[in-house]
Amino acid sequence: MPRKNTLNVAEARQSMLDVLTPVTGWEALPIRRALDRILYRDITAPFDVPAHDNSAMDGYAVRIGDLSATAETRLNIVGTAYAGNAFSGMVGSGQAVRIMTGAMLPRGADTIVVQEVARVEGDAVIVPSGQQAGQNVRRAGEDLARGKPALLAGKRLGPSEIGLLASLGIGEVTVCRRLRVAFFSTGDEVASIGRPLAPGEIYDSNRYTLYGALTRLGVDLIDMGVVRDDPAALEQALKDASAQADVILTSGGVSVGDADYVRELTSRLGAIEFWKLNIKPGRPMAFGRIGDAWLFGLPGNPVAVMVTFYQVVLDALCTLMGCSPLPERPLFKVPCVSAVAKTQARREFQRGVLFTDNGIWKVRLDSNQGSGILSSMSSANCFVVLPETSGDIKPGDMVDVQPFDALI
Repeated sequence: MPRKNTLNVAEARQSMLDVLTPVTGWEALPIRRALDRILYRDITAPFDVPAHDNSAMDGYAVRIGDLSATAETRLNIVGTAYAGNAFSGMVGSGQAVRIMTGAMLPRGADTIVVQEVARVEGDAVIVPSGQQAGQNVRRAGEDLARGKPALLAGKRLGPSEIGLLASLGIGEVTVCRRLRVAFFSTGDEVASIGRPLAPGEIYDSNRYTLYGALTRLGVDLIDMGVVRDDPAALEQALKDASAQADVILTSGGVSVGDADYVRELTSRLGAIEFWKLNIKPGRPMAFGRIGDAWLFGLPGNPVAVMVTFYQVVLDALCTLMGCSPLPERPLFKVPCVSAVAKTQARREFQRGVLFTDNGIWKVRLDSNQGSGILSSMSSANCFVVLPETSGDIKPGDMVDVQPFDALI
């Protein structure tokens, strides 16, 4: 039974997170194939990184106790240390070793004097006053300490994580299995691309929008095409999807029209958690379960599909994938140069364009905010988020913006 018919965005997200757990299963992959996958178990550093104290700069390895605090100090150069070819001796009193970036800190030395401030005279180096103990030295284990966690389970493996694994000598990693998502569009008026439109038909854009979003997310896709507004056909599609997928993602058919059957069928075949959101666009959205699959019934309007996917469904899918922490949605305030009429007590996600004006970030709104105007998403680069309590916006008012780069 539904907990509550109409939820705000925070309530909808929490309602989902309260009942969702990551899918089970894992696979081992070479790290070059693990990009954007979710780490299944913690990685512990098998050794210190770096493995030894080394120089962060080209310069001279010295003993801080040899240096004068008020005058120049003359030190004899007794050798050179290269990265991968350490100086084998020890730095004694009054001595220095020429050292390159990444080279092991010679025994006896504790400080690096950068070459730009030093002066060489024959076999000696002249070091100015003002040096600090331990300067320009990278300590063993400064990056990763042996026996300590290097990466935690749930981490999405980006380029830096792949490089970090390589720095530990790890060539294969265990990742969560991919989430299986079955998706389809509904509606007698919806036509697949590749054939001429009949009178009253529109081409199916939602399935392709969701294909792009899901592909970027890194899930296994089961594209079930377009399902007509027929209860028997929809019921069979939902049963087929629930038998082979972890998630069923539909667009259309979740409102209260005579031909909107998805919500009713989900309730009969399984259970509905909620089916209305207090947002614009995207009010009709169903969340429930059929068999072992979670169902997300998105609206039919193209912009509403994208808003509900990124504002509500994304967190749920990431949770099922085993991702931790969840992706953040940064908000920051900028002045709005457009006038915005807002009369309904709903949270609105309007499409805007962030731009700079004399070094100051500002936002302007797309002129057409209709939930069926997909071009407004293409021409925009951010959501302008207007809270439930917000009224009309005047030019110059501060508004919350959410850049697409953090989401899409």
